[in-house]
Amino acid sequence: MAIFIGGAWPYANGSLHLGHLAALLPGDIIARYYRLKGEDVLYVSGSDCNGTPISIRARQENKPVKEIADIYHEEFHECFHSLGFTYNHYTRTDSAYHHQVVREMFLRLLKNGWLYKKLVKQAYCISCERFLPDRFVVGICPSCGSNSRGDQCESCSTILDPIDLKERSCKLCHKEPIFKGTEHYYLALTKAQLELENYMNHSQDFWRENAIQLTKRYLSEGLVDRAATRDIEVGVPVPIEGYENKKVYVWIDAVSGYLSASKEWAQINSSEWQPFWQEDTLSYYIHGKDNIPFHTIIWPSILLGSNIPSLPKHIISSEYLTIEKKKISTSGNWAIWVRDLLSRYNPDTIRYFLAINGPEKRDADFSWREFIYRHNGELLGSLGNFVQRTIKFYQREFGSILELKNVNEDIKEKIDSIFDESGALIESGDCKKSLDSIFEFVRWGNKYFDEQKPWAVLKENREKAREILHDCFFMIMNLAVLLQPYLPFTTEKIVKGLNLEQLNLSWQPVGTPVQVKIEIKEPLFKRIDIEQIDKEREMLGR
Repeated sequence: MAIFIGGAWPYANGSLHLGHLAALLPGDIIARYYRLKGEDVLYVSGSDCNGTPISIRARQENKPVKEIADIYHEEFHECFHSLGFTYNHYTRTDSAYHHQVVREMFLRLLKNGWLYKKLVKQAYCISCERFLPDRFVVGICPSCGSNSRGDQCESCSTILDPIDLKERSCKLCHKEPIFKGTEHYYLALTKAQLELENYMNHSQDFWRENAIQLTKRYLSEGLVDRAATRDIEVGVPVPIEGYENKKVYVWIDAVSGYLSASKEWAQINSSEWQPFWQEDTLSYYIHGKDNIPFHTIIWPSILLGSNIPSLPKHIISSEYLTIEKKKISTSGNWAIWVRDLLSRYNPDTIRYFLAINGPEKRDADFSWREFIYRHNGELLGSLGNFVQRTIKFYQREFGSILELKNVNEDIKEKIDSIFDESGALIESGDCKKSLDSIFEFVRWGNKYFDEQKPWAVLKENREKAREILHDCFFMIMNLAVLLQPYLPFTTEKIVKGLNLEQLNLSWQPVGTPVQVKIEIKEPLFKRIDIEQIDKEREMLGR
């Protein structure tokens, strides 16, 4: 089976923060799981290097736009690598290859009658002497009365045009913009209304609830055609004579990256991209709540207009992450930067916390207290303790070589059940529930060790004590598979430390007989001093 996984493209005008990571992590968990199952996986993403915010950042720092994009693209790539993300291809939207694919998509949409010219009024700032992108016009949302950008209200998710806003102003100089006539191409979203209604009705078992409700709302209100080009500085030039100074609007440009990255991966690897873009391809799109309409309305419409049959199957749209009960604010430095976090903490601790406590179906909060206590209590105290006590006890009494032959049948049945349950949950995008079920088994393993009391049994029956420890090793070996999508660095330590590489582990229970050679010399996790909680809190907002 061909599995396509697309991770949303972070915007290359600032550093990655924990909110980005919370939304994107499910993609890597799902990709790792399907690879363990032996499926053919293509997992792509990249840095969004087009658009006005990057040019604004470049102007503020007196640097070329490409230099700004290069800085953050490299940072993103480094962070994802350090966190164990297994993208098949991580690229960028300012590459020549991506520009070529976007131009081809644009011309295909035009040929198929999905683009048309329209004379419109676009916001223009006299003070800044420039047309403004929609998101750089700010004001009051006409629907809910909240402060809003000109493209979409973050509070009520209404899709807007800058002219709809009340009390409009330029985000850059805070002066009121005027509206000047200019001609642009528009994407005929209204053509997709009926097809998208049918598509959504058949997709509800595969989308998260926030995506279902928001998309229902947009469709019930009736789709409105949206500008496909804009007068902006950075982006893909419109491939039409007389329009070369205009750019393809970034919301078409960015989502088209899923296809361009797939094609570029295929070219680099002398492979085929088409199997991952068929009607029966199992696809997953991973992103935050604010990107829902681009993945359930815009991108499907572009695919329909381009005669590409692979509409998104699973929509994995996370809610918002707050920090210490406050909304993330990059301008106020109320954020936790991923690169900084990685400099001090185990990447698996970060992955674990965001998987077990992330904004999967409702808003979630990151607190330093919870982060450090969960590390000490669950990773170190439960998983690390189970592995460490089993290994140390066995080595002390029986040496470093063991051969597992006969294992407790009840344990085997329990493990079979966990593989089925946790696998099905990952496939449905319920990564938190899956990890919960696995860690419930970790706790059960510790309880088994305590109740069986191998230290007491040893005094009367050494072989029985050995069997108890064999059962524990069997659980540990299976945990090395079950936890691999979540804790890749930790499970790699277990696999190498028990010399399990020869087993070619896959998503199925480890069988017996199997010989184990213990070479794990250090604990899987180190305790984090709880004094670190206050130290980290003090750095927020500085």
